[in-house]
Amino acid sequence: MYSKLPKKRYEHTLKFLQKHLPAPATILDLGVRNPFSEIMEESGYKVYNTNGEDLDLLPEIVKEYRVDAVTAFEIFEHLLAPLNVLREIESPKIITTVPLKLWFANAYRSQTDMWDRHYHEFEDWQYDWLLEKAGWTIIDKEKWTSPINQIGIRPILRKYTSRYYAVYAEKTKK
Repeated sequence: MYSKLPKKRYEHTLKFLQKHLPAPATILDLGVRNPFSEIMEESGYKVYNTNGEDLDLLPEIVKEYRVDAVTAFEIFEHLLAPLNVLREIESPKIITTVPLKLWFANAYRSQTDMWDRHYHEFEDWQYDWLLEKAGWTIIDKEKWTSPINQIGIRPILRKYTSRYYAVYAEKTKK
């Protein structure tokens, strides 16, 4: 069932999640239900997902959930103003991943799906700054590559250039 999924990315993401939020725990996973939601449930988590609301226009939707942590795996790059959602989250913990900006490739833009586009592709320091400005204290972070099995200069660069950035942060005490 999971043969066509991004196995390396999902393995790294699950390991990072389990490191900072052992199961069982209750999670609000930003974004619609997806294969990784199922992987988290199979790993012992209780997972709620948002229902496809535009989080730029309705950032307060995250306040409707009382959970141990919020996760956002490849979500914030699609938002025009991720700061607004990050500020609204009341959970004490957040675990996120974002794609990093690649100097050798343009930001991702689907030609067929207007929602499947990256408004932001962050450098690590930019994403850290966004989280800190939104009231989060970064506790841990990791990066990993996303190699693809193709021939060419870009596939070679992808073997050595970090593409994904995972961050575990806690709400800053006021």
